Amino acid sequence: MEAAERAAHDALQALDRAVKKGILHKNNVARRKSRLMAALNKARTQVQVQQEA
Repeated sequence: MEAAERAAHDALQALDRAVKKGILHKNNVARRKSRLMAALNKARTQVQVQQEA
């Protein structure tokens, strides 16, 4: 799980850099970041449920 969190953090930084350089539109990046965090939170929830069982 830690590797996924690190990868997500790196991806978020890369997306922010892309906006800063004008490569991607800010709304596009906001959508991508939202979807990435939703997937990460879903994975965290699944891991917690497995640990509790």
